[in-house]
Amino acid sequence: MGGTEEQRTTGTRATSRDVARLAGVSHTAVSFVFNGRAEGNLSPATQERIRQAAAQLGYRPDPVARGLRRRRTAVIGLVTDEIASSPFAGRLLRGAMETAWGREHLVLTVDSGGDPAKEDAAVAELLDRRVDGIIYAAMSLRRVRVPEGLHRTHSVLANCLPEDDSLPAVIPAERAGGRTAARLLLDQGHRRLAHIGGLDDIASVERLRGFRDTLRAEGITVPKEWVVRTGGEIAGGYEGAVRLLEGVPADRRPTGIFAYNDRVAAGILHAATRLGIDVPGDLSVVGYDDQEHMAAFLTPALTSVALPHREMGEAAAVLLLDAIDTGRTPAATVRRIACPVVSRASVGPAPTR
Repeated sequence: MGGTEEQRTTGTRATSRDVARLAGVSHTAVSFVFNGRAEGNLSPATQERIRQAAAQLGYRPDPVARGLRRRRTAVIGLVTDEIASSPFAGRLLRGAMETAWGREHLVLTVDSGGDPAKEDAAVAELLDRRVDGIIYAAMSLRRVRVPEGLHRTHSVLANCLPEDDSLPAVIPAERAGGRTAARLLLDQGHRRLAHIGGLDDIASVERLRGFRDTLRAEGITVPKEWVVRTGGEIAGGYEGAVRLLEGVPADRRPTGIFAYNDRVAAGILHAATRLGIDVPGDLSVVGYDDQEHMAAFLTPALTSVALPHREMGEAAAVLLLDAIDTGRTPAATVRRIACPVVSRASVGPAPTR
């Protein structure tokens, strides 16, 4: 436990002047170290002596006082549409919060419930509280109306794109994820491949486009009837799989299916069980999202292309905090975060027949 005996007894907090006395330096030198101005003003040895003294005393800079000096609050806002109902929200929030904490900022979060009026009010309230910047996050990838007020401060979008292309955005590399799913199946020898599920949204279009990119490069065409659009839920996956597989001889049905998401994949697995089709012996299935508390607990456990929600939260926070530190608004560009594969038991070698 840091601090002097007197401080531990009285509960008083060590000050920068206490650090200066212990390190044998001026109060200004201590300020240089903790305000990021030490380079070029103090030798490395002096900087280290000050940091050791601070650690010995348990000294931490006062973020409120420092924020007042720098005209900042050391708080960023995060406005999102459906924290309470999304299975992915926690990952994005943790990524943003831990990144902000590592750079001595707190995150003040508001859930708008998807109501545009509430979003505008939330942004206005955050601006009134003089947050240093705002992340606007959506829990499903889409183009969004930019809430009023976001252009009045440093702002970054996460998991969504602005309708007017006016702000920087961090989104998943969905097309590359579709390519990855195709490559997983091709590498196991599969050539008869299908796609089930999907909505009329950016993610669905990009995932299927990437899937076809890779197959086309290998000279493989997915038959039109093997692209089954049934939505994004378990029932849709079940319905699509039954339509593709029921009553079809083994040598004329797909041996690998890329599902729009893990819920659709769960429906496919259920249909395969009902039809007596072994996964992965007769049929391999790749999901998408790596949905927490689901993908790993299906039978068999589902191989899935993961949505990088935590990494998106981290990247959005870094982009925002860099803008705050430099005072320069980042360009309204799109950064795509890789979607990694989580390999489990639902993918195996293509059957030989």
